[in-house]
Amino acid sequence: MASAMLALAGCTTGVHSVASGNADECFVCFVSTEKPYDIAVTIDGTLFNLKTIEQQRFSARRDVRARSNELIVLAPGRHKVSVTRDGKEVYTKEIFVSATETKVIEL
Repeated sequence: MASAMLALAGCTTGVHSVASGNADECFVCFVSTEKPYDIAVTIDGTLFNLKTIEQQRFSARRDVRARSNELIVLAPGRHKVSVTRDGKEVYTKEIFVSATETKVIEL
């Protein structure tokens, strides 16, 4: 009996771990009361060219993540954001975004 227990004790499957949860990313989008227009967004020195989201449509639908071409995906944390329209700076600020958060910036 003792030898059987020792034989079974030697048959291990190893250590396994499973991690789950939300992705370690966050999103930033820009809304305006005007019709969508082109903006240049600089975040931490990286330039993004995109369009604003019309605020009325945004508020009614709340489907910002489905608009991937109007979102910027970032790592959670502090980021320096600057937005220009037609060469004029319209927004500059340091923001903090948590994991899985969608930060909506009104222009």
